[in-house]
Amino acid sequence: MSLIFIIVVILILVFLIATVVHMYNRLVSLRNRVKNSFAQIDVQLKRRNDLIPNLVETVKGYAAHEKGVLEEVTKARSNVMNASDIKETSEANNQLTSALKTLFAVAENYPDLKANSNFQQLQEQLSETEDKISYSRQFYNDTVLMYNNACQQFPSNMLAKLFGFKEEEFFEADVASREVPQVEF
Repeated sequence: MSLIFIIVVILILVFLIATVVHMYNRLVSLRNRVKNSFAQIDVQLKRRNDLIPNLVETVKGYAAHEKGVLEEVTKARSNVMNASDIKETSEANNQLTSALKTLFAVAENYPDLKANSNFQQLQEQLSETEDKISYSRQFYNDTVLMYNNACQQFPSNMLAKLFGFKEEEFFEADVASREVPQVEF
């Protein structure tokens, strides 16, 4: 009888250890997926940032008196490049998106610019990149949701606290980026 008791206790201990190892590895895996998905957003933001100077230079030749719009785009691009965490990156990205919307709205008033092949190519590349950024943001937020759930749900929340796993922030759009830009002349 004592041999059976010892075997049962050992099996329970093995099961508990295996469960803890599994939960820990799942938390590590989810945390790494969050980091990877944010890196994918960063790649697309860098691609967009690389396209913007060419776009600004193309627009400058046609819309020289739209200096304020061009400066806003340049400043917003700089803010994205200098962002140091998810919140700053999200806010800077929202500013840049708004500035680009304004730039494209201004471009509508310049038929020669709209017909320029360089401008059209840059606009297409930016549009594709914006789609990729949108997808990457969605994937990142889905990954953060899974990770944060694992950090909050019992029993993995106890393990998360024990090993210092912290919840991540979502990549959110601000209210201003949801509005249509107003262009006045």
